[in-house]
Amino acid sequence: METDQLKIPKATAKRLPLYYRFIQNLYQSGKQRVSSAELSEAVKVDSATIRRDFSYFGALGKKGYGYNVQYLLSFFRKILNQDEITKVALIGVGNLGTALLKYNFTKNNNTKIVCAFDENQEKVSQKIGDITIHSMELLEQILSTEEIQVVILTVPALAAQLVTDRLAKTEIKGILNFTPARLNVPSHIRVHHIDLAVELQSFVYLIKHYSNEEVVVGD
Repeated sequence: METDQLKIPKATAKRLPLYYRFIQNLYQSGKQRVSSAELSEAVKVDSATIRRDFSYFGALGKKGYGYNVQYLLSFFRKILNQDEITKVALIGVGNLGTALLKYNFTKNNNTKIVCAFDENQEKVSQKIGDITIHSMELLEQILSTEEIQVVILTVPALAAQLVTDRLAKTEIKGILNFTPARLNVPSHIRVHHIDLAVELQSFVYLIKHYSNEEVVVGD
C-alpha cells in the first residue's frame, strides 16, 4: 500500500512517525496489544483522532480487543518505508547544522545525513562525526552521485534562495528549510519550513492562553 495512493490528510501523515515510535517501544517491552486510549495517553493525541487516523488504512484493530502491537509495528514500518534508507544532504554547517550532524537522526534508522556542504573553506574537508564537509562548488556533483533527494537547509537567510535556485536544477524532491526565508521552488520540489523562533512564539502563546485539554498534538 503506497502512501501516495492513500491521500491521507497532512495532519495524519505528520502523526504517523509519532505512532510508530511509541509502537516500537511497546513491542520492545513485550506488550502484545494496545488500546486507542493507551495510545492516546502515551502520545498525547486524543483517542478519537487516533481511531480516525488509523481508519484511513482500513481495519487495523478489533472492537473490544484493541490493536495487535506486532501487526501495527509491521504495518507502519512498511508505510513509513523503514526498510529503505533515505539519504539526506545538509547545507550550511553553522551552529544548527553542526548540531544536526552530531544528532544525525540516531533514533531513526532509515534516515541519515550522508554529506554536508559549506562555503567556508576553513570547514571544508573537516569531519563532524563520520560526515565530511564539502565545498559548495561540489554541491550538484555530489547530490547526483549520491542520488540524494532530500536536503536540509541551514544557511543564512540571505543565501537561502540562491542555494535553492541551484537545488532546483538537481534531482532533489524535498527541502527541509530551517531558515526564516520563504523559498520559491518549482512544482516538483516540496518545501517544509521549520522556523524555530516562530514555533517558540506559538508555543508560548498556547501556554498562556489555552489549557492542556484544548491543545491537541499535531494541530
